[in-house]
Amino acid sequence: MATAMAATAAERAVLEEEFRWLLHDEVHAVLRQLQDILKEASLRFTLSGTEGPAKQENFILGSCGTDQVKGVLTLQGDALSQADVNLKIPRNNQLLHFAFREDKQWKLQQIQDARNHVSQAVYLLTNRDEGYQFRTGAEVLKLMDAVMLQLTRARNRLTTPATLTLPEIAASGLTRMFAPALPSDLLVNVYINLNKLCLTMYQLHPVQPNSSKNFRPAGGAVLHSPGAMFEWGSQRLEVSHVHKVECVIPWLNDALVFFTVSLQLCQQLKDKISVFSSYWSYRAF
Repeated sequence: MATAMAATAAERAVLEEEFRWLLHDEVHAVLRQLQDILKEASLRFTLSGTEGPAKQENFILGSCGTDQVKGVLTLQGDALSQADVNLKIPRNNQLLHFAFREDKQWKLQQIQDARNHVSQAVYLLTNRDEGYQFRTGAEVLKLMDAVMLQLTRARNRLTTPATLTLPEIAASGLTRMFAPALPSDLLVNVYINLNKLCLTMYQLHPVQPNSSKNFRPAGGAVLHSPGAMFEWGSQRLEVSHVHKVECVIPWLNDALVFFTVSLQLCQQLKDKISVFSSYWSYRAF
């Protein structure tokens, strides 16, 4: 019995030593690694006022389904600074050309929000410098949960575009960005989806008062389909054609990879802490 108790005490001493090393050494090693990764992610979102003006990048819009919409979008940090778009109208092969007004830029809120969440995650990590001593496993778990929350929000802003109703798209300031002005039977939306910048154009036609169609306003969606209806002013309108084109933004892909790797590191550290928590109720060392 005494031998068994001695063995248990010895095992406990070893586990306590391992836990002490985890809190005092490995946690800070992981925090350094996370800081390095997230600083690289932050560089992908560099904007004016941090390290000089963000460079302008031109992206050619493309689609595997149609060549009715072609164009070039110019991205500068979290804003579209220029857009040059051609739309071929199917019914008469008419070619329409639209470009941003020179005095306008369109902020991409998804990119701005993702950058802010990354900055908050970096702040949380740097607030626990090398000299900081973690006292309990619970304290580490709380920090990892807070960092993971910011990283998850950053990732979700890029992977989950906003669902908008057609009236919301019609009322968007984006419709007033173009010169010449968009015709009344055309809507445009721009959003981020994963590592892609997407531009969608909706052609509209009025729903006739004597139409046999049941008028059912469409709800919110990332991408509306032909046949979607809505009311705008005193007019009932229906989507007749949808044109979606997109371009890959390489640095957004980098950022998403950094988010995934960072989340995995956070979870691995949480798992290690949790192993010891089965022996102690977050005992302080």
